[in-house]
Amino acid sequence: GSNFHEKEYIVKINKPITAKFLEGMAAGVPILDTFTRPSIVSSIDKYTFRIIITQGLNRQIRRMCEYFDYKVTNLQRVRIMNITLGHLQVGTYRNVSKKELEILKEIIVTNNKW
Repeated sequence: GSNFHEKEYIVKINKPITAKFLEGMAAGVPILDTFTRPSIVSSIDKYTFRIIITQGLNRQIRRMCEYFDYKVTNLQRVRIMNITLGHLQVGTYRNVSKKELEILKEIIVTNNKW
């Protein structure tokens, strides 16, 4: 059902992102007496990543980050996305290319004007 609808976010956190953090976020995290479903995660820069989740648990992304001792400083739901993750398996991640990043930044700037 709509429960599995993909929701995409750009998330800024307070400490540098590590591969371990990305892997953990992608694999599934124990929060709210359950485990989050595997998600697709990619780093944008040192403090920013994007994540596609298929759940909408209460404050899910914040709680997931807190589990790894990170604090979310900015969370933005992304509606228009230029980046396709290709044939990535759920629960994995990849880095974003420079070109994708430029387009993404344009999209964010455009969205913030509304």
